[in-house]
Amino acid sequence: MLCCMPVPALLTIIVGDEELLVDRAVAAIVAEVREADPEVDVHDLVPAQIGMSTLVEVTSPSLFGDRRVVVLRSSQDLTKDLAATVTDYLKDPADDVNLVLTHTGGNKGKALLQEAVKAGAQRVDCKGPGKASERVAFVRSEFSRAGRQITADAAQALVDSVGSELREIAAACTQLVADTEGRVDAAAVARYHSGKAEVSGFAVADRAVEGRLPEALEQLRWSLSVGTAPVLINSALAGAVRGIAVAAQPPRGVPEAELAKRARVPPWKLRTLRQQARGWSPAGVTRAMAVIAETDALIKGAGRDPAYALERAVIEIARARGRR
Repeated sequence: MLCCMPVPALLTIIVGDEELLVDRAVAAIVAEVREADPEVDVHDLVPAQIGMSTLVEVTSPSLFGDRRVVVLRSSQDLTKDLAATVTDYLKDPADDVNLVLTHTGGNKGKALLQEAVKAGAQRVDCKGPGKASERVAFVRSEFSRAGRQITADAAQALVDSVGSELREIAAACTQLVADTEGRVDAAAVARYHSGKAEVSGFAVADRAVEGRLPEALEQLRWSLSVGTAPVLINSALAGAVRGIAVAAQPPRGVPEAELAKRARVPPWKLRTLRQQARGWSPAGVTRAMAVIAETDALIKGAGRDPAYALERAVIEIARARGRR
């Protein structure tokens, strides 16, 4: 359920379809490279943003020796020509570029994954918890990472309350760590997380991605007033934007079940996602994703006012919907 992180190399392939763990693996590599070179330039790209010229530009050696980290997300969805270009690059990588590929691990695009491993890329496997017992273990590991403890019955109660979405579980753990002291027990879980608070966060997210700004702000203020944790609201915003990214420009030939899996929604919700995705462009999705990342940092300590950070996020996401 956890990623085994090697030391960052010029080539890294992150394999797994659990987005939270993949995001953490990417962030860990970027952080380690940045520790060695604070001025490193980071390019985090999805297939919809990548053209041949962009790919060549970001992977070409710098004239000034500037280090770059280039993250190519969902490499299994690269077009045939782009995959071939990446394969050629793997044979002779630039020494001032740390290339990170992410791959779901399925059969699609498997040849590129194999070529990366063959070229000596360090492989990072990110396997999400599939069983309830593994999700409970994930909760306990989250508390351990934060230097805290949670009882077994409390960890089970948290999983029962939140559900199977790993990002929501992680957000709930963050809330409890911030709001409690000492060892967390089942009573603390019942007191701080009823399993209903995150619903209002989803209402905020739905209105924001639909561009219904006044309603989104109204829902946000209500959610905060009833005690919904900022991390849960931002997690809901992240989930909504992720769904838009999948539904706005779905790869050709991908089955509905696979699209639903990538969007982290049940198949029946794809229709809603497609309706919400109308009006969204790749540039808009990119901007919304950047806002989510900025807001996550602000509400976890980089900013002084989580409510203000979330209000700004809702405004920016609603505006991003019509961005070209």
